[in-house]
Amino acid sequence: MSYQSPLFWPATLKGGTLFVLDETLVPSKLKYIPVKNVSQAVAVVRDMKTRAFGQFLVVLNAFLLELNAKGDLVAHLEKIANQLNRSRPTFPFAEVTGIIVGVAHKAEANGADVRAAVIKTVEGFLAGIRGRRLERLRQIANIIENGDNILTHCNVSGELAMAANIALSEGKKMKFFATETRPYMQGSKLTVWELQNAGARVTLVPDNTVGLLMAEGRVNKVIIGSDRSAANGDVANKVGSYQIAILAKEFGIPLIVLSQPSKGVPSGDAMPIEIRGEGEILKFGGKSVFPAKARAFYPGFDVVPHQLISKAIPIHAGL
Repeated sequence: MSYQSPLFWPATLKGGTLFVLDETLVPSKLKYIPVKNVSQAVAVVRDMKTRAFGQFLVVLNAFLLELNAKGDLVAHLEKIANQLNRSRPTFPFAEVTGIIVGVAHKAEANGADVRAAVIKTVEGFLAGIRGRRLERLRQIANIIENGDNILTHCNVSGELAMAANIALSEGKKMKFFATETRPYMQGSKLTVWELQNAGARVTLVPDNTVGLLMAEGRVNKVIIGSDRSAANGDVANKVGSYQIAILAKEFGIPLIVLSQPSKGVPSGDAMPIEIRGEGEILKFGGKSVFPAKARAFYPGFDVVPHQLISKAIPIHAGL
């Protein structure tokens, strides 16, 4: 594998500062935001400066940024967990933060070093998930077949492009269609950029072109990511994923989801869907582009029922 996407690992801790890739500026520039405390970490998450996987990296590293706090460290870690859990309702941050807080409580009860226990747990988690992500690249590359025409809509940061690079190195030829992924235009700014850098052929299409592409036989496979999974296999992903899944089912096209199994909720119906601010729809580039009295509705995610998923390629957190 020769291509390493900066989106694969967009947050790195160096010398007490977490440097987070500002994905809203890609591809114009690669700029990293310095994060030094939990308040700044929450702001990066809420402002969507990094996407789902990057946000999990920010959440985990936020604990490491706060380990030198004075006073009751366990109580302080509980406060941090609560702040992080409230940052975005759809994301299952509590499943991870709860484990970190539990480790701290156990260390305190056993008279062990709380700080050392948290560092070991977080670093172990990060090392484990990096290894599992690299393993999943191989699985994705194996699924890509020579001659494939693959549609993607908000895939997992770095993985599809790096897997495509592996497939290309094996002599496979494929083409990608990437949706714009409005309103952040992540498909046009990130996915197309990544796939091009990986050496893959990619065509950008409007989000509302999917039905036409499938009806004309231009797509034979769909690969998307997921921001949250339910125990029954339902997944939540960028809004628009549900209609793509329905169309794929209608046209007999396999839908492959890069997922992370979770027992936190029994089904997709139990997942809270984050409703983002109207301004993210009514403004573009910071400027209002619609009539003053216009209203907007922007759910950040929708749920794809497991019955519409042909194959899930899971990655486990490792804690």
